[in-house]
Amino acid sequence: KCRIDDYTIDLLGLRPKVKNDYLARDKWDNYVNQILNLQKEVTIGITGKYTSLRDSYASIIKALEHAGTNLGVKVNLKWVDTTDLDYGKTKEELSDVHGIIVPGAFGSRGSEGKINCIQFARENKMPYLGLCYGFQMAVIEYARNVCGLDGSNSTEIEANCCHPVIDILPEQKAISGLGGNMRLGGHDVEIKQNTTAESLYNSPLIRERFRHRWECNPDYLKMLEEKGLIFSGKAPGREIMQILELSKETHPFFVGTQFHPEYVSKPLTPHPLYLGFLNAVLNQKN
Repeated sequence: KCRIDDYTIDLLGLRPKVKNDYLARDKWDNYVNQILNLQKEVTIGITGKYTSLRDSYASIIKALEHAGTNLGVKVNLKWVDTTDLDYGKTKEELSDVHGIIVPGAFGSRGSEGKINCIQFARENKMPYLGLCYGFQMAVIEYARNVCGLDGSNSTEIEANCCHPVIDILPEQKAISGLGGNMRLGGHDVEIKQNTTAESLYNSPLIRERFRHRWECNPDYLKMLEEKGLIFSGKAPGREIMQILELSKETHPFFVGTQFHPEYVSKPLTPHPLYLGFLNAVLNQKN
């Protein structure tokens, strides 16, 4: 009410970057009313190795809140630690959720548990959203269980694996220094026509935020695609895959992204991938 932010901007000679929509009080009032009057309810399984420190997934929690509020649905979260999660335990842990998210991570701990969660989601046609590491683990799961490539893995986890379907690209291997071989920040993504990604973004070119070292190995793209895995987003002019999915005829919603869509989600403009994921969850539940 004191408009301290406006006075500060004037004092520093700055120009506000906030869009007019975000300055409209009625839109925020409506958002609060939506939060207070959620009519539906779903449970999403967050499967990772940092579940005891939930601030690790703060952006994901908020992105689900943004999308859920927009759709009038309360999103309950079930936290599943994948550190020692075999497939039998996976089925037990995920039997009461309506959708599964495998979030970003680094390192080998919990990777096999994540792969089990992805297999469960794919085989049981449960809506799945894989983020960064969740994209990579989805490639490994598909290579092993659909393509029949036993021993498929990421060179981050197993440097000399039989089938390195996830690897550091050659041009990155020569880069040294802390963080030097990571793809960081905003990058363009070219969207393939007639895909789930296109239907959600409604644009042939998007921009998303990245934070990763490993990529889908281009040597395995042809086999993965021949077996039904669709790479619906890629770096323009390069064989760097950014989005994967299964067709809607195969699965109601199975999408993985090498980027972090939650980083750009906002209360009044929820991210389309989170909206698409929760819509699929609602449709499956109903």
